[in-house]
Amino acid sequence: MGAFEYVALDQAGKESKGLLEGDTAKHVRQTLRDRHMYPIKVTEVAKKESRRQRSFSLKRGLSASELALLTRQLATLSQAGLPLEEALLAVSQQNEDAQAQSILLGVRARVMEGHTFADGLADFPHAFPELYRATVAAGEQSGHLDAVLERLADFTESRHILQQQVKNALIYPIALVVTAVAIISFMLAYVVPKVVYIFENYDQQLPLLTRIMIASSDFIRDYWIGLIVFVVALIFGVRHILKKEGPRRRYHLLLLRLPIISKLTRGMNTARFTQTLSILAGSGVPILESLTIASQVVVNVPMREAVEEATQRVREGAMISKSLAASKLFPPMTTHLIASGEASGRLEELLAHAATNQEREVDGLIATLLGIMQPLLVIVMAAIVLLIVLAILLPIFEINNLIR
Repeated sequence: MGAFEYVALDQAGKESKGLLEGDTAKHVRQTLRDRHMYPIKVTEVAKKESRRQRSFSLKRGLSASELALLTRQLATLSQAGLPLEEALLAVSQQNEDAQAQSILLGVRARVMEGHTFADGLADFPHAFPELYRATVAAGEQSGHLDAVLERLADFTESRHILQQQVKNALIYPIALVVTAVAIISFMLAYVVPKVVYIFENYDQQLPLLTRIMIASSDFIRDYWIGLIVFVVALIFGVRHILKKEGPRRRYHLLLLRLPIISKLTRGMNTARFTQTLSILAGSGVPILESLTIASQVVVNVPMREAVEEATQRVREGAMISKSLAASKLFPPMTTHLIASGEASGRLEELLAHAATNQEREVDGLIATLLGIMQPLLVIVMAAIVLLIVLAILLPIFEINNLIR
């Protein structure tokens, strides 16, 4: 039995949309007719989502908040003893987002056909990342799916909270930058020309700062469309270049060499890696497979390559801690904790401690950077406005000389 989306007309001729379960599209159409509705379009959810993922779409899967919420709901219902297919149906009915409902019913349909839960999730890779699917597969194999779902719920919620904290922290600096650019552009384009225009009739040369401001003002007024096009083209060009492996690797290597950015980059990637490895190892996933999957969540290319090399060394019999320490890209505290975990048999626990330590360090660093950035932006904005005001006032101070 599969899940189908339908578009149908009722007896009053009003169009309605919804989701129904059925063996085939023909079966769903007959069900709609039995309800005195005329079916216009019936589409299987799995096929529709597959087409959507292959095509361009602004939203191709589930957001972090949606994934965290439905995982928590599934974990709660599974621990209450509800069968998986009933839990999926209940969560889909509680979800108000149409796409999330479609995905959950699509997964449920696969489960009811006899496939595993992980196989059902694999039909929607943009909604459920590889880490998520591998962890669920391990939980099914070990017979502890409810506990694994609980662990996944904690993981997805913590990731969502971290993302939300970063976004909230960036709202004020971004708003300040946008406001500063808008005010400065307005002053250069409209205020400066009108104020300085009265001095242009004199034969005397205007002060250098005033001439620079007038030239900047003229440039912005004459080429503002070109400037916008240039900035947009530059952004897309840089993004396109960074999609290539070589330039992206050099850029990420540069990030690892910058004083403050290096610490932030190492901390964020290390926290993501150790947290992922902890949840995979604790869910019963073999360590080599766990390392392979965890390497994919490392965004920085040199650090990801270091994990891949470490995986190869572990495959040959080396210790994880020594293999990671050989790259000298991971914080010493992390490698020492991993070494302690390997020696004591508490690898999962100490990996979680390493992730927590790195997250705290990253949070503190981000808070410090934002604390410095906000007053710095205000000072920069004030300095630019001061230059504009001086450019206007200098000719006034020299007006007697200009008149002579």
